[in-house]
Amino acid sequence: MNQQAPRDDPFKEQLRESLQRETLNSRTLKIARHQNVYTCGDQDGSVYFIESGQIKQLMLSSEGKECLLAIHSAGDIFGELCLRGLGERLETATAMKATVLEQIPSAQFLARLGRDSRLEGFVRYLAVRIADQQQVIANLVTVDSEQRLGKTLLQLARTLGKTDQQSTRIELKISHDELSEMVGTTRPRISLFMQRFRNLGLIKTNLDRFLVINEKKLADYLAQIASASGRVRAGRDDSFLTRPILNRNRPRVGLASKLTGGDLPLGRN
Repeated sequence: MNQQAPRDDPFKEQLRESLQRETLNSRTLKIARHQNVYTCGDQDGSVYFIESGQIKQLMLSSEGKECLLAIHSAGDIFGELCLRGLGERLETATAMKATVLEQIPSAQFLARLGRDSRLEGFVRYLAVRIADQQQVIANLVTVDSEQRLGKTLLQLARTLGKTDQQSTRIELKISHDELSEMVGTTRPRISLFMQRFRNLGLIKTNLDRFLVINEKKLADYLAQIASASGRVRAGRDDSFLTRPILNRNRPRVGLASKLTGGDLPLGRN
């Protein structure tokens, strides 16, 4: 499992202070809920800083299937892939609630970070993002959909949650459809696993309809089922991997051939 970054990232506050000084080259945008900031294929060379609200980034397959890449909240940057210099967006960014953004052209963004000695912090910030995405890719290949959902909920708790003594509250309504796009499974399976998590006391919904996660209990449950899954794999009969390979081109000797000394003709005379 990747090492989790602390919820209170000092770089975010430092970045906010830097970008507040970039008043000449930045523009404040107010984005309504469900409105797109940009869409796949747009020519857009700006980086966006979230003052308030939430943004989700998703990609659409040729068959129309959506993949939810990430959810960003206040203090986050998104759209940084424009720094690769190609201009065309590969994903769509959509507001999940009313959101206020600072839009900064990529050249001015890098210049401001350089003037304020924030480039090293920005690189570390991106490294954490890359590590998180690598973990998501690894989970898609190595664990089942129930474990992927649990890991996704823990990640959302870490990045979006507000913590009290016993649990973490996510003050953002995320639908089962959106969870299915993040986890890579169907909505009915998400509903089934969420109900199981509720029955086990791992999650609950409070009076404000916000999701409350008991991170410790959920992490312990995921460790338990991962261990059980490992024992099942360890108990499989994999001896066939070391068995000798039969030569399928060698003629088979039947009972009649053995009785006659093995001299029966292979075809008709």
